[in-house]
Amino acid sequence: MAAATCRASEPVNLAGLRARATVVRALHEGLWAEGFLELHPPVLVDGPALEENLEALIAHDGFLHTSPEFAMKRALAAGLPRIYAITECFRGEELGRHHGTEFTLLELYLQNANYVDLIGVVEPLIRRAAAALGVPEPGFSRVTVSDLFAATIPDDDDTFYREWVERIEPGLRAPTWVLDFPARQAALAEVRGEVAERVELYLGGLELANGFSELGEGCELRARFAHSARVRQSRGRTPHPTDEGVIAATARLPRSAGIALGVDRLVMALAGFADIRDVRLPR
Repeated sequence: MAAATCRASEPVNLAGLRARATVVRALHEGLWAEGFLELHPPVLVDGPALEENLEALIAHDGFLHTSPEFAMKRALAAGLPRIYAITECFRGEELGRHHGTEFTLLELYLQNANYVDLIGVVEPLIRRAAAALGVPEPGFSRVTVSDLFAATIPDDDDTFYREWVERIEPGLRAPTWVLDFPARQAALAEVRGEVAERVELYLGGLELANGFSELGEGCELRARFAHSARVRQSRGRTPHPTDEGVIAATARLPRSAGIALGVDRLVMALAGFADIRDVRLPR
């Protein structure tokens, strides 16, 4: 059998790595100053994701996590009120200037909060990171999904996402919080009438963060796992395993909110890099 060969190494972008280190340090300092406890969630997990569009990578006897969300919610339900992790995550079939199979997420959770409260936590972190880099601190605006469509929100996801990607997302150049997504796109968010209590942050036409008022009903989460499994099966995909631990934790959650922020993309946006590979060490 012929020996495997390694790919040619990509160049190391020293400016990108310095900017990355500066941003990560600023995030840690800002979170500790606000009383958040850093956790180190497992990367190898039994249940990798809920969303039917995420492709998890198989590893050993489980999967590489697509985010630390399930493990973090166990800690939140156990009684830790303000927690965060900055960790590597893995998703298959995602590769490009703004995507990598391996990428870094900041994920944080806090009790006695909802999705709007997350804005007041994340904005100071980004301003701190900008100040550490010596770049202008961004000013933020807010808009709802219905405002962006300026008419009826499409009632099917294919049309919704096509319009979103082609028409709406490219226009979100300035730092913008987008709130109140259709209920059918709740993922793990609470639903209020026809609205999912969900918020996303955009900068330079690029999604930086996605947060929720966290779902607090185990039975509803089980139903969402089942729906995701049916959708994946209809597409010829293997369903994700149902994570019984996060279902049990969800049933014990107090009123809480959580958000995931792409660290690589944040560095790119603040420091002016065009490719995610500019702010990461190459393989």
